[in-house]
Amino acid sequence: MNGSQSGARWTIVAMVFAAVMLNYVDRQILALLKPTLELQFKWSDGDYANMLSAFQVAAAVAFLGTGWFIDRVGLRLGFALGVGIWSLAGIAHAFAATVGGFIGARVVLGAAESVGTPAAVKSAATYFTQKERSIALGIGNTAPNVGAIITPLIIPAVAVAFGWEAAFLLAGGLGLVWVAIWFMIKVPAVAEDGVKPAPIRWLDLLRRRETAAIAIGKLLSDQVWFFMLAWLPDLFHRMFGLPQGTVGLPVALAYTMAAMGALSGGWLPTRMMARGWTVNRARKTTLLIYALLILPVTLVMWTTNAWAAALLLGLGLFAHQGFSTNLFGVATDVVPARAVGSTIGIAAFCGNLWSIVLIQLAAISLSHGWGYGPLLAICSVSYLIALGFIQLLIPVIRTVDDDGSGAIAMAH
Repeated sequence: MNGSQSGARWTIVAMVFAAVMLNYVDRQILALLKPTLELQFKWSDGDYANMLSAFQVAAAVAFLGTGWFIDRVGLRLGFALGVGIWSLAGIAHAFAATVGGFIGARVVLGAAESVGTPAAVKSAATYFTQKERSIALGIGNTAPNVGAIITPLIIPAVAVAFGWEAAFLLAGGLGLVWVAIWFMIKVPAVAEDGVKPAPIRWLDLLRRRETAAIAIGKLLSDQVWFFMLAWLPDLFHRMFGLPQGTVGLPVALAYTMAAMGALSGGWLPTRMMARGWTVNRARKTTLLIYALLILPVTLVMWTTNAWAAALLLGLGLFAHQGFSTNLFGVATDVVPARAVGSTIGIAAFCGNLWSIVLIQLAAISLSHGWGYGPLLAICSVSYLIALGFIQLLIPVIRTVDDDGSGAIAMAH
């Protein structure tokens, strides 16, 4: 592969980055505008939790099909359809006037945004060699954090200046621009079978221990991510009395640290492998480091300063993103490129569906006066438990070839 072709592949990373960033801008707007919309539409915490749960249920159910959909119709068309539909759903929020209207928009948004994760991981498996994938995944996995950083810095200002409807219109419009650019890009693939439509037998995937390991890892780590994405602004508002105009600053700091975690999660195992470590040793050592780093997150309950809390929560998000990057890395290590979309779809279904439990538990805990302590305790131990299951189910990580060969049966 010549230099220009190699360089062109990083255009894919940029496009995946932009899509996932916009994905998280769309989904986080509701959390940031909660005080304004709550006042205007007389929402309760239960109403808000139900909106979040509707999104998670829709995304979870859709993940059962979108991973397969990406593998079946091909990465290029499947990714574009997903971004286009979720952008239109984001725009629809601007025209909602009831709880039911917002729930309907969240359902379509959640279902369409489920395309993003399997498409992003499949892009890494399709356009990059095994040695390059950790870096590509690490860069791509910073996108949610960048979205979570810029959203609290920009969206409240847009809402104040032009009205809350403008925030949804802006984010959705940028997504439609992305679709037009995506169809203009032509980049050669490393794993050609990742580009071509490739129906996969789900029963064969479900029988694999690797699928179960990745699914359990996603289940236990995603619950933490979605809980923090949905409730972090409220935590700073409740615990430290921060108004909407300033609550975005500590939230932005926490997600800035998360972005650094994603980058470090791509860099660390790559350096280990460059020094002669096996993929198995590098991946699992890296996963262990991040699982340990999130343990102090419960100390937030004993802080009296919003910035100290932001640093502790930021460390937790740093650890989450480093762990998540390497969990995706494990998927591209052990699953052929043609089946990565379906495998990640199954895992993401488990993660999104189980996340509803923690989201609803947050509303219950707050309504009973228990606060955020029990929730942060769950967050702190989730990653060590996840790593334990990964070790049990995949004692030794053995990589598939870059050409996508592996023991996954194809449907005929």
